[in-house]
Amino acid sequence: MFKGFKEFILRGNVIDLAVAVVIGAAFTAVVNSIVNNVFNPLIGAIFQAESLENSLTVAVGGATIKFGAVVGAVIQFLIVAVVVYFVFVYPINMAKNHAQRLRDKGVVQPDAPVTDIDLLTEIRDLLQTQQTSPATASTTVPEIAPGSGKHAE
Repeated sequence: MFKGFKEFILRGNVIDLAVAVVIGAAFTAVVNSIVNNVFNPLIGAIFQAESLENSLTVAVGGATIKFGAVVGAVIQFLIVAVVVYFVFVYPINMAKNHAQRLRDKGVVQPDAPVTDIDLLTEIRDLLQTQQTSPATASTTVPEIAPGSGKHAE
């Protein structure tokens, strides 16, 4: 029972997720501080209120509708979205696109590991070669050098 729990806890996914949650909480504190201490006072000054919480209020009967608080939440969301996109998504997409361009050009990094796709492509090519020349296919079988992803000549 404890062995299964230990394996579950020590999986990379669980640890990565835990780190992401902690970093996300810290990041939320930074964003909240920026919104509450920079944007709220600026927008509050425009609407003659001390913060967004107290601006754009409408009294309906005994209730007060605070549109300024909603505007503050939208601003906070946009700040988070901009930071996530430009700090995480955009650089990762650029790296993926660069790697794809290298693959398309046939440029392979010398220390790049052999992937399953590389091996499957090589097997497919071998099978196609054997089907086009059945006389030689039955007598010689090309060997694949271990870990190289290339045929041993």
